[in-house]
Amino acid sequence: MTVSFPVSIKTEKVQGGPDIVFYYPVVHDLENKQAEHLMNRAIVNETQQLINTLFGDIPTTLISMLGTYEIKNNQRDVLSLSLANYGYHDHAAHGMTYIKSLTFDSKTGQQYQLADLFKPGSAYVGRLSQLIKEQIAKRDIFLLDDFKQIRPNQDFYIADKALVIYFQLYEITPYAFGFPMFPISVYDLMEVINEEGPLGKMAVNN
Repeated sequence: MTVSFPVSIKTEKVQGGPDIVFYYPVVHDLENKQAEHLMNRAIVNETQQLINTLFGDIPTTLISMLGTYEIKNNQRDVLSLSLANYGYHDHAAHGMTYIKSLTFDSKTGQQYQLADLFKPGSAYVGRLSQLIKEQIAKRDIFLLDDFKQIRPNQDFYIADKALVIYFQLYEITPYAFGFPMFPISVYDLMEVINEEGPLGKMAVNN
């Protein structure tokens, strides 16, 4: 029986002034240094993308920025985490936050896209969209427009035995609602998940 343990995470930061700081996770002390390098490179690249998004082409001055992270899953050789970046521009009506998530095989460093979690050719977009529509109705979520379906590469993370699909601010709901997040049990996806992928690992009952 193969035993796997959580990977070790430490916190680093990028600072551009007293009110501009981004904390991000660093994987360390892995036996597989190539896997460690691949994961850390992906994390740094995504961190930089989030920073660039807030600086962007907006003509007003960025007054403050705070980047943080959360570890969503760190077990069964699956590391899933989210990076959040909040920024406020001069004279803006309110600040803006973006969240991006990364999910890895912590043994190899492979980064998973949403499609990788499911069997090739499976109708995972339709299945996830239907489950989300049911939650929208049950939770009485007010939408900016009728919800049709997720994007094939929709934002997601894994949290134990749930796949969480989420949307950015303004993507389907008004700003005041925050980030619409839809946790979906792996057991509701058994017919479409890739049994060798991260959801397959989460679905094992032990």
